[in-house]
Amino acid sequence: MLSMKIFPMSLIGAVVFLLCSCNGNEKKTDTTNMSDSTIITEPAAPTTINTTPQHMLVVKHKVINFEKFKAAYDAHDSLRLANGMHNYVIGRGLEDSNMVLVAVKADDMDKAKAFAKSPGLKIAMQKSGVTGAPQMEFTTMTFQDNAVINSTLRSETMFSVKDWAAWEKAFQEGKQERIDNGIVVRAYGHDADDNNKVRLVTAIMDSTKAAAYWKSDMLKARRAASGVIGEPKRFLFRIVQRY
Repeated sequence: MLSMKIFPMSLIGAVVFLLCSCNGNEKKTDTTNMSDSTIITEPAAPTTINTTPQHMLVVKHKVINFEKFKAAYDAHDSLRLANGMHNYVIGRGLEDSNMVLVAVKADDMDKAKAFAKSPGLKIAMQKSGVTGAPQMEFTTMTFQDNAVINSTLRSETMFSVKDWAAWEKAFQEGKQERIDNGIVVRAYGHDADDNNKVRLVTAIMDSTKAAAYWKSDMLKARRAASGVIGEPKRFLFRIVQRY
């Protein structure tokens, strides 16, 4: 009778040992999995803001027929590429749709200036139906926002300031005021040779609010405080192609 009691107890002890061993292995595996999970992180959302200075040539001119001009413009892309120029934006004036704005990115500003004076460009413009003398401006954009928005209406504003750094600081402080009045900044910068000559491009989300804001005492006060000289020149256009 005594031997019969001893055997079951020893068997039970073996079973308990095996179970404990299995539980120990499971706990070790779980710890490893938890350790692995702690190193998983969500990827950072890409920013749409670019503050790397970008050289640009911005041209405004009138054309006889926009469709003819556009076809000729696209056909001469190799001429621009050979001079380090890259297509960026084409827009049409809001008041006169045959007034065209062309903005191209430039690899080298000196080459861009030489290209603007080249006989080849003059001939290409004549063939595309450009009338009158084009207005060419060389700009260094210091801020660009490439976020996708649901408005193609843009305002290009040109003005002079007393001091670039002081203007930029005051301008950034007015961000919410502009948003509240239907205006979103898309890009700004200064003349390639004079940083007191500013170029500002904004998207118009609410044209009624924006028009009222441009005439407001609120904006006049902000301009005065930021050192704007004289009355800004504004050109309204719609983007027809972004390359």
